[in-house]
Amino acid sequence: MSNTLTIRLPEDLSRWLDEESRVTGLPKGRIVKEQLERLRTAQARQPFLDLAGKVDGAPDLSARKGFTK
Repeated sequence: MSNTLTIRLPEDLSRWLDEESRVTGLPKGRIVKEQLERLRTAQARQPFLDLAGKVDGAPDLSARKGFTK
């Protein structure tokens, strides 16, 4: 792995990263990589799919015409 990224952080984010590194004992670069991976994974997910199969009823419920409350 030889890709390098240089960024300028606002003071509050820099303090958070310093503290997180101190508390966890992890290098700052690893924390940043883990957070980027979490973001990438979260964006790849489709949260609405968590509801798939959670509703009871007729299999064709959404296709039935005239169905009203």
